[in-house]
Amino acid sequence: QVRLVESGGGLVQPGGSLRLSCEASADSFSTTFMAWHRQPPGKQREAIAWITSGGHANYLKSVKGRFTISRDNTKNMLFLEMNSLTAEDTALYYCNTLVSSWPWGQGTQVTVSS
Repeated sequence: QVRLVESGGGLVQPGGSLRLSCEASADSFSTTFMAWHRQPPGKQREAIAWITSGGHANYLKSVKGRFTISRDNTKNMLFLEMNSLTAEDTALYYCNTLVSSWPWGQGTQVTVSS
C-alpha cells in the first residue's frame, strides 16, 4: 500500500513563500509522473503542477511563474516551492500521481492571510 505524507504548510502573509514536501512510500516513485494537487475551501481538488520522472515540469496557468515543482528520486520525495502567495492559494495541498492513482494522504493546509 502506497503511503503519501505531505508537510510544510502553514499560515503565511500575502506575498510570502512556503516549501511543501511529500514523502512517498512507493517503489515505483522514481518512474512515476507525479503532481501536486490542491483543494480550496468549497471547491474541487485539481492538479496544479506536475513533473515527469526525468524532471520535466509543467503548471496550471494560475501558478505558473510562482510555483516550482521538483523531486528527489533517491529519497522518494516531491517538493513544491511556492512564492508570491495570494489568498487564492489558500487550500489543502496534496501530492499524488498525475491521475491520482494512489491513496490520498492527509494533505497539508496552506492559508494565505494577513
